[in-house]
Amino acid sequence: MDPQNLTHISKFLLLGLSENPELQPLLFGIFLSMYLLTVLGNLLFILAVSSDPHLHTPMYFFLSNLSLADIGFTSATIPKMLMNIHTHHRIISYVNCLIQLSFFSFFGCMDNLLLTVMANDRFVAVCQPLHYPVIMNLHLCGLFVLVSFFLSLLNSQLHCLMVSQIAFCTDVEIPHFFCDPSQLFNLTCSETTIKNILVYFIGAIFGGVPVSAILFSYTRIVFSVLRVPSSGGKYKAFSTCGSHLSVVCLFYGTAIVVYLSSAVSPAPRRGATATVMYSVVTPMLNPFIYSLRNRDIKGALQRLHLRIIKSHSSHCE
Repeated sequence: MDPQNLTHISKFLLLGLSENPELQPLLFGIFLSMYLLTVLGNLLFILAVSSDPHLHTPMYFFLSNLSLADIGFTSATIPKMLMNIHTHHRIISYVNCLIQLSFFSFFGCMDNLLLTVMANDRFVAVCQPLHYPVIMNLHLCGLFVLVSFFLSLLNSQLHCLMVSQIAFCTDVEIPHFFCDPSQLFNLTCSETTIKNILVYFIGAIFGGVPVSAILFSYTRIVFSVLRVPSSGGKYKAFSTCGSHLSVVCLFYGTAIVVYLSSAVSPAPRRGATATVMYSVVTPMLNPFIYSLRNRDIKGALQRLHLRIIKSHSSHCE
């Protein structure tokens, strides 16, 4: 196929997870439920943390920012997917495709970097508990989030810039439910060797470095905990990291599968299914994972519930 000039490409066709018309109502119901649960769960978590002074600590500050990033992460793709299923119209314009790609890359990278920052927070809490309040002060926590924001913005713009330089073929069907950068590169008719090198280089920087930092933090945590003489002390130390470790394994495990499958697998639909795990399922589960065995969050939710009931009763009177 002859390549078209970039400016001649005005739209793409998103094939979604399945082209079977009988599955569309089921997919719509499932993803609408998951999206609403993600937004409401994360908003409730943020509200509980912000309304309780006892939770104004570095860990919950990072968790609140993670919840915001999770809402943005799912909102970058799922509303468009739901609209496509509802209207039976799977076209997305070139400009909207770049916008979606930018937001997806931005919030995905924010999730990535915040999980890394939280691993460092757990490292300081476990390995240097006496110095924790001094080290993890308000200014440093704010700086961590600010740096994560600007690095995510850089990552987003780099992805957008690379895609904007692609000369596409006449076939502009994307076998995915959103404008995935790896799938867009597969549509190019121009030489992709340099672009592929850049993609993997960016992936190594924005993915490999955070993963290495998390592994380093948890290696130090394990060695530190093993030196604790009592089994109760070891359990308490590990329990403070359990929720974060579960989210890290779920997020990075599925992300790595997608990243590797895009390079070696000839079946892009498998990658699309795996993408659902880290871009939809993980953000949905995060507030529940962090609240399940957390007495502080349960207490904050109960107090918030009582406050709402009292407020409602006073208005009724």
